[in-house]
Amino acid sequence: MNVAHWSLAGLLMAVSAHALAVADPVTVYNQGGVNPAAMACVTCHGTEGEGMAAAGFPRLAGLSANHMKKQLADFASGERANPIMQPIAVALSSEEAEAVTMMLAEKPPLDVERIGRASLVQGLGQTLALRGAWDRNIPECVACHGPSGVGVGDAFPPLAGQPAQYLSSQLSAWRQGTRKNDPNDLMGHIARNLTDEEIKAVSEYFATLTETGAGK
Repeated sequence: MNVAHWSLAGLLMAVSAHALAVADPVTVYNQGGVNPAAMACVTCHGTEGEGMAAAGFPRLAGLSANHMKKQLADFASGERANPIMQPIAVALSSEEAEAVTMMLAEKPPLDVERIGRASLVQGLGQTLALRGAWDRNIPECVACHGPSGVGVGDAFPPLAGQPAQYLSSQLSAWRQGTRKNDPNDLMGHIARNLTDEEIKAVSEYFATLTETGAGK
């Protein structure tokens, strides 16, 4: 093979390598990554990233891309434990993780009525969400996660509309120390001061905050 042929072969190999490096987010989400262990996101998180409440799988649509990338990195490192997500996060390439999180972040978030600390409260869940329990060093959830828990920036993800089962499982994980990937163990301190009844109540409250209604 002459030099021209070698040059053409090298160019084709470079183009092919570039094509492999540019991940298609729709393919990753619906079919999985190049590594078979990186299973399709749609299986658990719904066709549009809306989550699956009955199974406790969270909504991803509209979340911060940086937040989602951090969670994938923490799953991969073991900083955040989950038997389903850990092998998937390890198997995803950085290009695939970047592509799929950017795609999900561009989807519209839930448009819910903004309920803040000045609102009247009724029920245990809403009281914790909007008032906290400062006698036990439990701040109100909306202080960090924004009115109605719609999320603030990269560090404080949305709580509104997330499945109650998912929220309660995360609070339990922080309380037990199996999740510890938040700054300064803020959520760990809060969760350890919550009772089982309070975890259930506040999780159910945020789960009812959707585009079609607001919880009590």
